[in-house]
Amino acid sequence: MNVLAIGNSFSEDSARYLHLIAKADNTKLDIVNLFIGGCSLERHYRNMLSDKKAYDLQYNGVSTHFQISLSEALLNRHWDIITLQQVSSLSFNEESYYPYITELAAYVRKFAPTARIYIHQTWAYEEGSEKLINIAKYTRSDDMLTDIIAAYGKAADRINADGIIRSGELFAMLLQNGIKSVHRDTLHASYGLGRYALGLLWYHELCKKSVADNTFADLDETVSAEDILTVKKCVEMF
Repeated sequence: MNVLAIGNSFSEDSARYLHLIAKADNTKLDIVNLFIGGCSLERHYRNMLSDKKAYDLQYNGVSTHFQISLSEALLNRHWDIITLQQVSSLSFNEESYYPYITELAAYVRKFAPTARIYIHQTWAYEEGSEKLINIAKYTRSDDMLTDIIAAYGKAADRINADGIIRSGELFAMLLQNGIKSVHRDTLHASYGLGRYALGLLWYHELCKKSVADNTFADLDETVSAEDILTVKKCVEMF
């Protein structure tokens, strides 16, 4: 399976372990992330129009330091799945998605007509953080997530997406089930548990396979066996 993420640092978080998780399950999956930090749908759209080599091509969770345009990436290989997402600082603002996501979806279908398009639902900022209050303008993380879910859901309907990867909902579920933290800087996923959870969710959703017996555990930060079990149980509920 070939997966292309048209994203930013949040898809970078999600892609870090995905190839390795699939490999541990004897599943061939390559993930390419088109990376620009803090990239919004509007910026992706403008890159589409200019065809600028604006993206750092990240392959299977590692930067190649190779710059590529959106059209070059789409034509690079046969893609099975292509993901779209909004930048976190606008993810809760439904109006910020348009017309950019509809134009991008049409562009993707032009260059990769057989690929399935998934919406990558990003997550809310950490409860009580300055970024939650000063950037997102929320007092509660749950309220930010509620608006994120609604905005991504409507966007998925608008572009007739093939599915939604519910990363934001998974992070909320993990916190509700005793995981102390999923963030590293109050907005990005933690290098160990957070990124691991995202990788498992993407694998489970895109490959339609159980993660209960997946053996991959070579993480960049130590995660306890108890927390790994909790993550797997939560992912299996999606």
